[in-house]
Amino acid sequence: MKAFLALAILLVGLTGAFAQNEQAPILEKEIKYKDWTYQSVTGDEKINLREYTAGKKLVLVVYFAPWCHNWRHEAPFVETLYEKYKASGLGVIGVGEYDTVEVMKTELEARKITFPVVYESESRDAKKDTLHYEYRQETGDTRNWGSPWNIFLLPAEMKKKGDTLTKKTYVVNGELIEPEAEKFVREKLGLPPEESKMETAAKKEIEACPEEKPVEFQKPEN
Repeated sequence: MKAFLALAILLVGLTGAFAQNEQAPILEKEIKYKDWTYQSVTGDEKINLREYTAGKKLVLVVYFAPWCHNWRHEAPFVETLYEKYKASGLGVIGVGEYDTVEVMKTELEARKITFPVVYESESRDAKKDTLHYEYRQETGDTRNWGSPWNIFLLPAEMKKKGDTLTKKTYVVNGELIEPEAEKFVREKLGLPPEESKMETAAKKEIEACPEEKPVEFQKPEN
């Protein structure tokens, strides 16, 4: 019985490890990425992507399935990026896939997501009928469900009119690699490289010890 429990715990641990191991680099890809207008998950409004990118320097669109462990692993980091850099020109918008809107709402609340999120599909049956699926095929993503799937847009380089926003941009066929993604975001926002903790510590001035004053000897009184 103990051996069975130990094996079960090991399998759960391995599942979690693999669920967090679909990281992929940021690569520039040829992709005919189209403008869209989707319904918000948390509100009554519809959001148009081209309009959302207006006034921003960089926009990350992250496609996800709410039940996906890889998305749940990436979500806190994406939220951190959004909060840290939105004042510097970063926009983030999520596109929910392959589940009901209610499930998506619950997931966003659980992850404390504050960036806007819309949805393209509401059922797993729509897997091969979405633009998300087409984009993944176009950029060589061979994963089963492709969640999360990340695409960065540079508004200054996007087409101002027409259905197609861009024909070449930066894509991540998997989870973001955190140090690489943050470095990329800072570069595209025109921010200087962020110092590591070790670099910051090395620059701190070491307080010098106070100089010892020479001891003055006095003649003893007679």
